[in-house]
Amino acid sequence: MGKKHDNPLTAPVLVVGIGRFGASVARSLERLGHEVLAVDERADLVQKFASDFTHVVAADTTDTEALRQIGAEQFSRAVVGIGTDIEASVLTVLSLVELGVEEVWAKAINAKHARILERVGATHVVRPESAMGERVAHMVTGAMIDYIEFDDGFSIARTRAPQVAIDQTLEQSALRSKYAITVVGVKRRGEDFTYARPETLISASDELIVSGPTRKVEVFCALQG
Repeated sequence: MGKKHDNPLTAPVLVVGIGRFGASVARSLERLGHEVLAVDERADLVQKFASDFTHVVAADTTDTEALRQIGAEQFSRAVVGIGTDIEASVLTVLSLVELGVEEVWAKAINAKHARILERVGATHVVRPESAMGERVAHMVTGAMIDYIEFDDGFSIARTRAPQVAIDQTLEQSALRSKYAITVVGVKRRGEDFTYARPETLISASDELIVSGPTRKVEVFCALQG
């Protein structure tokens, strides 16, 4: 099933731990055209999802030999969705790394868990509850319509056009030099998204896609609040 040199856009993915997070990831991957091998040590979950995913097996993923028996080393990408059992999460990541899985995405429940996962070799660590909490908090304030923050203090947000930009081109308003953010694109009501250009004229109903250092993006989006 898993082949190291498959096209990454369609390559099979190993998903370990099929609780809410893992099952959601597996479903999304299958919708995107990936073949998924879903694995969990709990027989009840394996039975529950047997008809949902093409391949579902029960295995103790903290055991390197058990992972080898299900062909884990044939995958170039794996997602470890184990959350509450930190020891099982860490041992599973370690086993996958030992088997040579090139990219291991792992769910962490807190900052300490995340640091341990990184140290044992996880290439990507995600904290879904924390990330979603941050995203919702920004949207609840009303300043942003949508928001994504990256690990390096860089953010992208969708916001309504502030008064300082309305009825001016981006060149005239000089938002980049004044606020240290970049307007990436503009979404106009009833029209398709367009990439921003210096001559783009901003109207009151426009939504802007902006990027830049997180604090700068927050300050800029608050202008329309």
